[in-house]
Amino acid sequence: MPSARAHPFAEALKLRDVRLFLASVAFFTLASRAVLVTIGFQVYRLTRDPAALGWLGLVEAIPAISLVLFGGYAADHVNRRAILLLTRAVSCACGAALILLSRADHQAPLAGLYGVIFVAGIARGFADPAATAFEAQLVPKALTVNAASWITSVWISCAVVGPALIGFAFEVWGAAGSYGLITAGFVLSWACMALIGPKPQPRPLRQEPMLQSIGIGWRFVWAHQPLRGALALDLFAVLFGGAVALLPIYAEDILKVGARGLGLLNAAPALGALGVTLWATYRPPISRAGRNLLLAVTGFGLSMLVFAFSTHFWLSMAALCCSGVFDGVSMVIRRSMVRLLSPDALRGRIAAANWVFISASNELGAFESGMLAAWIGTVPCVAVGGLLTLGVAALTARLAPQLRRLRFDLQTLERKL
Repeated sequence: MPSARAHPFAEALKLRDVRLFLASVAFFTLASRAVLVTIGFQVYRLTRDPAALGWLGLVEAIPAISLVLFGGYAADHVNRRAILLLTRAVSCACGAALILLSRADHQAPLAGLYGVIFVAGIARGFADPAATAFEAQLVPKALTVNAASWITSVWISCAVVGPALIGFAFEVWGAAGSYGLITAGFVLSWACMALIGPKPQPRPLRQEPMLQSIGIGWRFVWAHQPLRGALALDLFAVLFGGAVALLPIYAEDILKVGARGLGLLNAAPALGALGVTLWATYRPPISRAGRNLLLAVTGFGLSMLVFAFSTHFWLSMAALCCSGVFDGVSMVIRRSMVRLLSPDALRGRIAAANWVFISASNELGAFESGMLAAWIGTVPCVAVGGLLTLGVAALTARLAPQLRRLRFDLQTLERKL
Protein backbone atom coordinates (compact mmCIF):
# COMPACT_ATOMS: atom_id res chain seq x y z
CA MET A 1 0.00 0.00 0.00
CA PRO A 2 1.41 3.44 -0.87
CA SER A 3 2.77 5.45 2.02
CA ALA A 4 1.25 8.70 0.80
CA ARG A 5 -1.79 10.09 2.50
CA ALA A 6 -4.06 12.93 1.50
CA HIS A 7 -4.35 14.73 4.86
CA PRO A 8 -2.77 14.84 8.32
CA PHE A 9 -3.97 12.47 11.03
CA ALA A 10 -6.45 14.85 12.72
CA GLU A 11 -7.36 17.15 9.82
CA ALA A 12 -11.12 16.47 10.00
CA LEU A 13 -11.16 17.26 13.74
CA LYS A 14 -10.33 20.90 13.04
CA LEU A 15 -13.95 21.42 12.01
CA ARG A 16 -16.24 22.27 14.96
CA ASP A 17 -19.33 20.62 13.48
CA VAL A 18 -17.40 17.43 12.79
CA ARG A 19 -16.35 17.34 16.45
CA LEU A 20 -19.96 17.83 17.56
CA PHE A 21 -21.13 15.11 15.16
CA LEU A 22 -18.47 12.77 16.55
CA ALA A 23 -19.67 13.53 20.10
CA SER A 24 -23.27 12.81 19.09
CA VAL A 25 -22.18 9.54 17.47
CA ALA A 26 -20.18 8.69 20.60
CA PHE A 27 -23.01 9.15 23.09
CA PHE A 28 -25.54 7.46 20.83
CA THR A 29 -23.25 4.49 20.27
CA LEU A 30 -22.49 4.14 23.99
CA ALA A 31 -26.22 4.02 24.68
CA SER A 32 -27.41 1.91 21.75
CA ARG A 33 -24.69 -0.73 22.14
CA ALA A 34 -25.37 -0.90 25.86
CA VAL A 35 -29.06 -1.49 25.11
CA LEU A 36 -28.17 -4.58 23.07
CA VAL A 37 -26.23 -6.10 25.96
CA THR A 38 -28.79 -5.21 28.61
CA ILE A 39 -31.94 -6.31 26.83
CA GLY A 40 -30.31 -9.44 25.40
CA PHE A 41 -29.19 -10.61 28.83
CA GLN A 42 -32.51 -9.56 30.40
CA VAL A 43 -34.55 -11.49 27.81
CA TYR A 44 -32.39 -14.62 28.08
CA ARG A 45 -32.63 -14.62 31.88
CA LEU A 46 -36.39 -14.24 31.61
CA THR A 47 -36.85 -17.04 29.05
CA ARG A 48 -33.69 -19.23 28.90
CA ASP A 49 -34.63 -19.70 25.22
CA PRO A 50 -32.30 -18.99 22.22
CA ALA A 51 -35.36 -18.43 20.06
CA ALA A 52 -36.37 -15.48 22.27
CA LEU A 53 -33.10 -13.79 21.29
CA GLY A 54 -33.90 -14.47 17.65
CA TRP A 55 -37.33 -12.89 18.00
CA LEU A 56 -35.71 -9.86 19.62
CA GLY A 57 -33.64 -9.30 16.48
CA LEU A 58 -36.65 -9.76 14.22
CA VAL A 59 -38.77 -7.28 16.21
CA GLU A 60 -36.22 -4.55 15.51
CA ALA A 61 -35.57 -5.69 11.94
CA ILE A 62 -39.18 -5.45 10.75
CA PRO A 63 -39.58 -1.66 11.15
CA ALA A 64 -35.92 -0.84 10.49
CA ILE A 65 -35.84 -2.66 7.15
CA SER A 66 -39.37 -1.83 6.00
CA LEU A 67 -39.03 1.90 6.73
CA VAL A 68 -35.40 2.60 5.87
CA LEU A 69 -36.19 3.13 2.16
CA PHE A 70 -38.76 5.76 3.10
CA GLY A 71 -36.14 7.12 5.49
CA GLY A 72 -33.76 7.48 2.56
CA TYR A 73 -36.40 9.35 0.57
CA ALA A 74 -37.00 11.62 3.56
CA ALA A 75 -33.26 12.22 3.94
CA ASP A 76 -33.12 13.59 0.39
CA HIS A 77 -36.32 15.67 0.63
CA VAL A 78 -36.57 16.75 4.29
CA ASN A 79 -34.08 18.52 6.56
CA ARG A 80 -31.69 15.79 7.71
CA ARG A 81 -30.72 17.55 10.92
CA ALA A 82 -34.40 17.79 11.90
CA ILE A 83 -34.85 14.06 11.22
CA LEU A 84 -31.90 13.25 13.48
CA LEU A 85 -33.15 15.48 16.29
CA LEU A 86 -36.59 13.86 16.15
CA THR A 87 -35.31 10.28 16.05
CA ARG A 88 -32.80 10.92 18.84
CA ALA A 89 -35.71 12.24 20.95
CA VAL A 90 -37.59 8.98 20.27
CA SER A 91 -34.54 7.08 21.52
CA CYS A 92 -34.65 9.10 24.75
CA ALA A 93 -38.32 8.17 25.19
CA CYS A 94 -37.57 4.48 24.53
CA GLY A 95 -34.87 4.53 27.20
CA ALA A 96 -37.30 6.01 29.71
CA ALA A 97 -39.89 3.33 28.82
CA LEU A 98 -37.34 0.56 29.40
CA ILE A 99 -36.61 1.98 32.87
CA LEU A 100 -40.30 1.83 33.76
CA LEU A 101 -40.75 -1.70 32.40
CA SER A 102 -37.71 -3.03 34.26
CA ARG A 103 -38.38 -1.71 37.75
CA ALA A 104 -39.21 -5.30 38.77
CA ASP A 105 -36.22 -6.86 37.02
CA HIS A 106 -37.30 -10.51 37.03
CA GLN A 107 -40.92 -9.73 36.19
CA ALA A 108 -40.43 -7.38 33.23
CA PRO A 109 -43.15 -8.02 30.61
CA LEU A 110 -41.55 -9.59 27.55
CA ALA A 111 -44.14 -8.11 25.21
CA GLY A 112 -43.44 -4.64 26.60
CA LEU A 113 -39.70 -5.00 26.04
CA TYR A 114 -40.30 -6.18 22.47
CA GLY A 115 -42.70 -3.26 21.92
CA VAL A 116 -40.11 -0.66 22.93
CA ILE A 117 -37.52 -2.23 20.64
CA PHE A 118 -40.07 -2.15 17.81
CA VAL A 119 -40.53 1.62 18.31
CA ALA A 120 -36.74 2.05 18.42
CA GLY A 121 -36.58 0.20 15.09
CA ILE A 122 -39.03 2.70 13.58
CA ALA A 123 -36.78 5.58 14.62
CA ARG A 124 -33.75 3.77 13.29
CA GLY A 125 -35.38 3.35 9.88
CA PHE A 126 -35.31 7.14 9.46
CA ALA A 127 -32.19 7.96 11.50
CA ASP A 128 -29.64 5.72 9.77
CA PRO A 129 -29.91 7.10 6.21
CA ALA A 130 -30.27 10.66 7.52
CA ALA A 131 -27.08 10.34 9.58
CA THR A 132 -25.09 8.91 6.66
CA ALA A 133 -26.30 11.66 4.33
CA PHE A 134 -25.88 14.43 6.93
CA GLU A 135 -22.26 13.39 7.40
CA ALA A 136 -21.66 14.33 3.75
CA GLN A 137 -23.00 17.85 4.43
CA LEU A 138 -20.54 18.32 7.30
CA VAL A 139 -17.38 16.85 5.76
CA PRO A 140 -15.63 18.26 2.65
CA LYS A 141 -15.03 15.60 0.02
CA ALA A 142 -11.26 15.87 0.37
CA LEU A 143 -11.56 14.80 4.02
CA THR A 144 -13.97 11.92 3.36
CA VAL A 145 -11.69 9.01 4.23
CA ASN A 146 -10.05 10.82 7.15
CA ALA A 147 -13.46 11.69 8.61
CA ALA A 148 -14.88 8.22 7.87
CA SER A 149 -11.98 6.67 9.75
CA TRP A 150 -12.50 9.00 12.71
CA ILE A 151 -16.25 8.39 12.80
CA THR A 152 -15.71 4.65 12.57
CA SER A 153 -13.03 4.82 15.27
CA VAL A 154 -15.28 6.80 17.61
CA TRP A 155 -18.16 4.41 16.96
CA ILE A 156 -15.96 1.42 17.68
CA SER A 157 -14.38 2.99 20.79
CA CYS A 158 -17.81 3.55 22.26
CA ALA A 159 -18.91 0.10 21.13
CA VAL A 160 -16.06 -1.20 23.33
CA VAL A 161 -16.79 1.00 26.34
CA GLY A 162 -20.59 0.82 26.29
CA PRO A 163 -21.01 -2.97 26.50
CA ALA A 164 -18.06 -3.39 28.88
CA LEU A 165 -19.36 -0.83 31.38
CA ILE A 166 -23.01 -1.82 31.15
CA GLY A 167 -22.18 -5.43 32.07
CA PHE A 168 -20.77 -4.23 35.39
CA ALA A 169 -23.67 -1.79 35.83
CA PHE A 170 -26.15 -4.62 35.28
CA GLU A 171 -24.51 -6.67 38.04
CA VAL A 172 -24.71 -3.73 40.49
CA TRP A 173 -27.92 -1.86 39.59
CA GLY A 174 -29.87 -4.37 37.53
CA ALA A 175 -31.72 -3.68 34.30
CA ALA A 176 -33.53 -0.51 35.43
CA GLY A 177 -30.34 1.19 36.62
CA SER A 178 -28.57 0.21 33.41
CA TYR A 179 -31.35 1.73 31.32
CA GLY A 180 -31.00 4.94 33.36
CA LEU A 181 -27.39 5.29 32.24
CA ILE A 182 -28.41 4.43 28.68
CA THR A 183 -31.10 7.12 28.62
CA ALA A 184 -28.56 9.71 29.78
CA GLY A 185 -26.40 8.79 26.78
CA PHE A 186 -29.32 9.30 24.39
CA VAL A 187 -30.04 12.72 25.91
CA LEU A 188 -26.42 13.84 25.50
CA SER A 189 -26.42 12.63 21.89
CA TRP A 190 -29.50 14.74 21.17
CA ALA A 191 -27.88 17.79 22.79
CA CYS A 192 -24.71 17.51 20.68
CA MET A 193 -26.76 17.20 17.51
CA ALA A 194 -28.80 20.28 18.48
CA LEU A 195 -25.58 22.34 18.74
CA ILE A 196 -24.75 21.69 15.06
CA GLY A 197 -26.01 24.58 12.99
CA PRO A 198 -28.27 24.20 9.94
CA LYS A 199 -26.46 23.18 6.75
CA PRO A 200 -27.32 23.72 3.08
CA GLN A 201 -28.78 20.53 1.68
CA PRO A 202 -28.87 19.59 -2.02
CA ARG A 203 -32.35 18.57 -3.12
CA PRO A 204 -33.32 16.42 -6.11
CA LEU A 205 -33.74 18.50 -9.26
CA ARG A 206 -36.81 16.52 -10.26
CA GLN A 207 -39.68 15.69 -7.91
CA GLU A 208 -40.59 12.13 -8.86
CA PRO A 209 -43.35 10.19 -7.08
CA MET A 210 -42.02 8.76 -3.81
CA LEU A 211 -41.90 5.09 -4.84
CA GLN A 212 -40.28 5.97 -8.15
CA SER A 213 -37.77 8.18 -6.33
CA ILE A 214 -36.89 5.37 -3.91
CA GLY A 215 -36.36 3.04 -6.86
CA ILE A 216 -33.79 5.40 -8.38
CA GLY A 217 -31.42 4.83 -5.46
CA TRP A 218 -31.81 1.05 -5.72
CA ARG A 219 -31.26 1.10 -9.47
CA PHE A 220 -28.05 3.09 -8.99
CA VAL A 221 -26.72 0.54 -6.48
CA TRP A 222 -27.78 -2.38 -8.65
CA ALA A 223 -26.15 -0.89 -11.76
CA HIS A 224 -22.74 -0.46 -10.09
CA GLN A 225 -21.13 -3.82 -9.41
CA PRO A 226 -18.61 -2.58 -6.77
CA LEU A 227 -21.41 -1.13 -4.60
CA ARG A 228 -23.73 -4.06 -5.23
CA GLY A 229 -21.00 -6.59 -4.52
CA ALA A 230 -19.70 -4.88 -1.38
CA LEU A 231 -23.15 -4.50 0.18
CA ALA A 232 -24.18 -8.06 -0.67
CA LEU A 233 -20.86 -9.38 0.67
CA ASP A 234 -21.42 -7.65 4.02
CA LEU A 235 -25.06 -8.78 4.12
CA PHE A 236 -24.34 -12.49 3.80
CA ALA A 237 -21.12 -12.45 5.83
CA VAL A 238 -22.81 -10.94 8.89
CA LEU A 239 -26.12 -12.75 8.29
CA PHE A 240 -24.37 -16.12 8.47
CA GLY A 241 -21.19 -15.35 10.44
CA GLY A 242 -22.38 -12.98 13.16
CA ALA A 243 -22.80 -14.42 16.64
CA VAL A 244 -23.59 -11.33 18.73
CA ALA A 245 -27.19 -12.41 19.38
CA LEU A 246 -25.94 -15.67 20.90
CA LEU A 247 -23.38 -14.12 23.26
CA PRO A 248 -25.78 -14.24 26.25
CA ILE A 249 -25.84 -18.04 25.83
CA TYR A 250 -22.05 -18.25 25.62
CA ALA A 251 -21.68 -16.01 28.69
CA GLU A 252 -24.31 -17.78 30.79
CA ASP A 253 -24.09 -21.45 29.77
CA ILE A 254 -20.84 -22.17 27.86
CA LEU A 255 -18.18 -19.87 29.32
CA LYS A 256 -20.11 -19.24 32.59
CA VAL A 257 -18.94 -15.64 33.05
CA GLY A 258 -22.25 -13.88 33.75
CA ALA A 259 -23.25 -10.31 32.86
CA ARG A 260 -19.76 -8.90 33.37
CA GLY A 261 -18.28 -11.44 30.99
CA LEU A 262 -21.07 -10.79 28.54
CA GLY A 263 -20.19 -7.10 28.49
CA LEU A 264 -16.55 -7.92 27.77
CA LEU A 265 -17.48 -10.43 25.05
CA ASN A 266 -19.66 -7.79 23.38
CA ALA A 267 -16.83 -5.28 23.62
CA ALA A 268 -14.15 -7.59 22.19
CA PRO A 269 -15.03 -7.24 18.46
CA ALA A 270 -15.18 -3.47 18.79
CA LEU A 271 -11.86 -3.43 20.64
CA GLY A 272 -10.24 -5.29 17.78
CA ALA A 273 -11.76 -2.95 15.23
CA LEU A 274 -10.65 0.15 17.13
CA GLY A 275 -6.94 -0.28 16.50
CA VAL A 276 -7.34 -0.96 12.81
CA THR A 277 -9.68 2.00 12.22
CA LEU A 278 -7.35 4.37 14.06
CA TRP A 279 -4.58 3.06 11.83
CA ALA A 280 -6.86 3.72 8.85
CA THR A 281 -6.97 7.46 9.70
CA TYR A 282 -3.26 7.45 8.86
CA ARG A 283 -3.11 4.80 6.13
CA PRO A 284 -6.54 4.34 4.53
CA PRO A 285 -7.07 0.76 3.23
CA ILE A 286 -8.77 1.91 0.02
CA SER A 287 -5.91 2.01 -2.46
CA ARG A 288 -6.83 -1.65 -3.17
CA ALA A 289 -10.30 -1.46 -1.68
CA GLY A 290 -11.84 -4.53 -3.34
CA ARG A 291 -9.02 -6.93 -2.53
CA ASN A 292 -8.77 -5.69 1.06
CA LEU A 293 -12.54 -6.03 1.55
CA LEU A 294 -12.54 -9.66 0.40
CA LEU A 295 -9.56 -10.53 2.59
CA ALA A 296 -11.23 -8.86 5.58
CA VAL A 297 -14.41 -10.92 5.19
CA THR A 298 -12.34 -14.11 4.87
CA GLY A 299 -10.53 -13.28 8.11
CA PHE A 300 -13.85 -12.59 9.80
CA GLY A 301 -15.15 -16.03 8.88
CA LEU A 302 -12.01 -17.78 10.18
CA SER A 303 -12.25 -15.87 13.48
CA MET A 304 -15.84 -16.96 14.00
CA LEU A 305 -14.85 -20.61 13.44
CA VAL A 306 -12.33 -20.35 16.28
CA PHE A 307 -14.89 -18.66 18.53
CA ALA A 308 -17.52 -21.30 17.81
CA PHE A 309 -15.50 -24.13 19.37
CA SER A 310 -13.75 -22.22 22.16
CA THR A 311 -14.62 -23.13 25.75
CA HIS A 312 -12.01 -20.80 27.30
CA PHE A 313 -12.99 -17.20 28.02
CA TRP A 314 -9.74 -15.55 26.91
CA LEU A 315 -9.50 -17.59 23.71
CA SER A 316 -13.08 -16.56 22.95
CA MET A 317 -12.16 -12.93 23.65
CA ALA A 318 -9.16 -13.21 21.31
CA ALA A 319 -11.24 -14.73 18.51
CA LEU A 320 -13.89 -12.04 18.83
CA CYS A 321 -11.19 -9.37 18.92
CA CYS A 322 -9.71 -10.71 15.67
CA SER A 323 -13.16 -10.74 14.09
CA GLY A 324 -13.41 -7.06 14.98
CA VAL A 325 -10.06 -6.28 13.35
CA PHE A 326 -11.30 -7.68 10.05
CA ASP A 327 -14.74 -6.11 10.41
CA GLY A 328 -13.12 -2.72 11.10
CA VAL A 329 -11.26 -2.83 7.78
CA SER A 330 -14.53 -3.75 6.07
CA MET A 331 -16.44 -0.89 7.72
CA VAL A 332 -13.92 1.78 6.70
CA ILE A 333 -13.85 0.53 3.11
CA ARG A 334 -17.63 0.26 2.75
CA ARG A 335 -18.31 3.66 4.37
CA SER A 336 -15.79 5.28 2.02
CA MET A 337 -17.17 3.48 -1.02
CA VAL A 338 -20.74 4.60 -0.36
CA ARG A 339 -19.60 8.20 0.03
CA LEU A 340 -17.17 8.30 -2.90
CA LEU A 341 -19.32 6.43 -5.42
CA SER A 342 -22.65 8.19 -4.65
CA PRO A 343 -23.93 11.33 -6.44
CA ASP A 344 -24.93 14.12 -4.01
CA ALA A 345 -28.60 14.20 -5.01
CA LEU A 346 -28.99 10.44 -4.47
CA ARG A 347 -26.95 10.18 -1.30
CA GLY A 348 -29.84 9.65 1.12
CA ARG A 349 -31.51 7.00 -1.03
CA ILE A 350 -28.23 5.15 -1.63
CA ALA A 351 -27.50 5.36 2.09
CA ALA A 352 -30.96 3.88 2.70
CA ALA A 353 -30.17 0.96 0.39
CA ASN A 354 -26.93 0.48 2.30
CA TRP A 355 -28.83 0.46 5.61
CA VAL A 356 -31.26 -2.14 4.29
CA PHE A 357 -28.30 -4.45 3.81
CA ILE A 358 -26.85 -3.56 7.22
CA SER A 359 -30.17 -3.97 9.04
CA ALA A 360 -30.90 -7.23 7.26
CA SER A 361 -27.48 -8.62 8.12
CA ASN A 362 -27.56 -7.59 11.78
CA GLU A 363 -31.17 -8.03 12.90
CA LEU A 364 -32.18 -10.80 10.51
CA GLY A 365 -28.84 -12.41 11.29
CA ALA A 366 -29.82 -12.34 14.97
CA PHE A 367 -33.14 -13.97 14.10
CA GLU A 368 -31.44 -16.62 11.96
CA SER A 369 -28.88 -17.32 14.68
CA GLY A 370 -31.47 -17.65 17.42
CA MET A 371 -33.71 -19.98 15.45
CA LEU A 372 -30.86 -22.12 14.10
CA ALA A 373 -29.30 -22.37 17.57
CA ALA A 374 -32.65 -23.52 18.98
CA TRP A 375 -32.73 -26.20 16.27
CA ILE A 376 -29.16 -27.55 16.02
CA GLY A 377 -27.45 -26.05 19.08
CA THR A 378 -25.44 -22.88 19.70
CA VAL A 379 -21.94 -24.14 18.85
CA PRO A 380 -22.91 -25.87 15.55
CA CYS A 381 -24.88 -22.75 14.58
CA VAL A 382 -21.85 -20.44 14.94
CA ALA A 383 -19.53 -22.97 13.21
CA VAL A 384 -21.84 -23.33 10.22
CA GLY A 385 -22.03 -19.54 10.00
CA GLY A 386 -18.25 -19.20 9.86
CA LEU A 387 -18.02 -21.77 7.04
CA LEU A 388 -20.77 -20.05 5.06
CA THR A 389 -18.96 -16.70 5.43
CA LEU A 390 -15.85 -18.19 3.84
CA GLY A 391 -17.99 -19.50 0.99
CA VAL A 392 -19.61 -16.10 0.46
CA ALA A 393 -16.20 -14.39 0.22
CA ALA A 394 -14.97 -16.92 -2.35
CA LEU A 395 -18.16 -16.67 -4.42
CA THR A 396 -18.11 -12.85 -4.40
CA ALA A 397 -14.48 -12.78 -5.53
CA ARG A 398 -15.48 -14.92 -8.51
CA LEU A 399 -18.75 -13.21 -9.44
CA ALA A 400 -17.78 -9.55 -8.86
CA PRO A 401 -14.51 -8.87 -10.73
CA GLN A 402 -15.08 -5.09 -10.73
CA LEU A 403 -15.26 -5.13 -6.93
CA ARG A 404 -12.20 -7.37 -6.71
CA ARG A 405 -10.20 -4.89 -8.83
CA LEU A 406 -11.61 -1.70 -7.25
CA ARG A 407 -8.94 0.88 -6.34
CA PHE A 408 -8.87 4.53 -5.28
CA ASP A 409 -6.14 7.13 -5.60
CA LEU A 410 -5.13 8.14 -2.07
CA GLN A 411 -4.35 11.70 -3.12
CA THR A 412 -7.44 12.56 -5.19
CA LEU A 413 -9.84 9.91 -3.77
CA GLU A 414 -10.95 9.26 -7.35
CA ARG A 415 -11.60 5.74 -8.53
CA LYS A 416 -8.77 4.16 -10.52
CA LEU A 417 -9.97 2.54 -13.73
